[in-house]
Amino acid sequence: MSERVQKVLFFTWLTSVIATFGSLFFSEVMDFIPCEKCWYQRILMYPLVLLYGISLARKDLRYGAAGLIMSGAGVLVATYHYGMQKLPFLKEAGEGCSVVSCGSEYINWGGFITIPLLSFTAFIIIFICHMWMLRNNK
Repeated sequence: MSERVQKVLFFTWLTSVIATFGSLFFSEVMDFIPCEKCWYQRILMYPLVLLYGISLARKDLRYGAAGLIMSGAGVLVATYHYGMQKLPFLKEAGEGCSVVSCGSEYINWGGFITIPLLSFTAFIIIFICHMWMLRNNK
């Protein structure tokens, strides 16, 4: 594994760590109760810390192979969840999700930055980095 690929792998792992601790900060410190779609995103994000951490420690991208599928699925779930918050025709779908409505917005920085958008950003960074690593791993 080249040094450039190792640096991108570290960045990918760090992104998953920041996203994981960010979600834990929102729920455990800020007392935001996660909705159903938030839980799905957590289920897809948390294992990435281990997968990419092991991959980094062993210097072998094969250990993080499932990360590509999980981050891709995370992009889809986060996109749908963001749509439930911002698109009128999807708002109704989010109303009966669970204890907390998937359409609710705990944060809304600048009128568009919500928790699902933060999740989407982390997943898309991880997905793009993983694709880059696959292409450049020699």
